Amino acid sequence: MTFHQETTRMNTTLGFIRRMGLALAAMGCMFTQGQSLAQAYPTKPIKFVVPFSAGSATDIVARTVADAMGKSMGQTIVIDNRLGAGGTIAAALVAKSDADGYTVLVHSSGHALNASLYPNLAYDTVKDLTGVTTLAAIPNVLVVNPAKGWKTQAELINAVKAKPGTFNYASAGVGSGTHLNAEIFRLQSGIDALHVPYKGTPDAMTNVIGGSNDWFFAPLASALPLIKDGKLQALSVSTKTRASTLPQVPTSIEAGLPASDYTLWVGMIVPSATPAALVKRLHEEALKALATPEIKERMAKLGADPFTMTPDAFNAYIKAEIDTAARIVKAAGLKAN
Repeated sequence: MTFHQETTRMNTTLGFIRRMGLALAAMGCMFTQGQSLAQAYPTKPIKFVVPFSAGSATDIVARTVADAMGKSMGQTIVIDNRLGAGGTIAAALVAKSDADGYTVLVHSSGHALNASLYPNLAYDTVKDLTGVTTLAAIPNVLVVNPAKGWKTQAELINAVKAKPGTFNYASAGVGSGTHLNAEIFRLQSGIDALHVPYKGTPDAMTNVIGGSNDWFFAPLASALPLIKDGKLQALSVSTKTRASTLPQVPTSIEAGLPASDYTLWVGMIVPSATPAALVKRLHEEALKALATPEIKERMAKLGADPFTMTPDAFNAYIKAEIDTAARIVKAAGLKAN
């Protein structure tokens, strides 16, 4: 090797080392800045945007977790109920908000359904939003007015099949988890009935109690007090196993509908550009809140199970849920309007 070649090789090597050093220094600086950002956060109130009305399962979980997180973080967490369009109004608001950790979407499994149900969303479910963690898994419970006289899921199905097209079922809104559960039930049972959407679970349950709607897959967290008071009759639960707070009520699978199981989840989501350090801080604070004895007890009374994931796992879960929901939307012929 000539002197010139050797010099060139050394300069190339030194240049590479310098570039690597600068890159590592930049990464170290970004890491330090991220750590500092997370340590200083939050310096003002945080807003939890909830797509459904007060008293809905998503709202109840959001308020339960917000209370504990707010105390731990030393800041107020405000609940902002933004209703409409199956949760897409709330999701769009968060997707377009500042990615600074102060605006958090607390949504349900309907978030994944909306990606297929609404063809012209103002945001991209995967690209514009990122998961922090799931918070809770909640069984839906098939409820009816006791005056209907149906004691079992099979009795309801037989009654509807005897008079197709004359019955209706409520949901907490087009694109909600309660809507998807109802469509799974309709496909599995082969019944013909009319879907009646509302702006939240409380309105749907009120109309079932009043008799204007025939059934509703209500989140157990919202329906349990009314079931215990005898205002609603529980026929089945949507999960693969029975709910611990309603052990006498069979699952929809046990009641005769294979592959009819469905679990409603509630999770925290933020704009995709949110710094990883802030996502990590929110994730850690949410897990800390869910681990407290007080929150565990409150969740148990609601019939909700704490359900957590890492941000990466939650994002992968959302993508899988989108694929599953797309198949149901196609099979059921669902449309947003």
